[in-house]
Amino acid sequence: MSQSQPTTSPPAKPPAGPVARYWRAGWLVAVLSAVCIALLAEQFYCYYPSRMGPEQPIAFSHRLHFTDKTVNCLFCHSGALDTKHAGIPPLETCMTCHRQIITDHPQIENLRRHYEAGQPVAWERVNDLPDYVFFDHSAHLAAGKDCSQCHGDVAGMDRVYYYERFQMGFCVQCHRDNNASHDCLTCHR
Repeated sequence: MSQSQPTTSPPAKPPAGPVARYWRAGWLVAVLSAVCIALLAEQFYCYYPSRMGPEQPIAFSHRLHFTDKTVNCLFCHSGALDTKHAGIPPLETCMTCHRQIITDHPQIENLRRHYEAGQPVAWERVNDLPDYVFFDHSAHLAAGKDCSQCHGDVAGMDRVYYYERFQMGFCVQCHRDNNASHDCLTCHR
């Protein structure tokens, strides 16, 4: 009795003749499609903001105001220099410029309506600390800390997002790294 040997077929070869042209064209289309998808994905992740903060009632771009228009952070957040809170600027601050420039943009018109009616804008809070935590922006600025160390590159953000979870470990580590007090009563009063 003879045992039959399993037969193996030779590796598939590209077809020859007129079919070969279609076979090569199919591979070319597949490769070009893969390259296009890869390029589109790269463009999306590099140029579309992958981290977007909450939508605000009036669109505001820190990137546009700080980077493109070179408005200093402290022009709007002047409280950061001498108070505990950097805070959201009052509408009067916005209207300092927008009484005269870009007055007919729909977002500015919405801002003006709030201003003229004396109604504050209900901004969505992005960064917040629990009530039992004491934090003073002015002390950190006086110590030479830059806003971006905690808030990220706000100058590059169209919509501010929550860059860092302000948890105790983050703050204690920063205090240790900068030889600042990490006594409990420094932050918990």
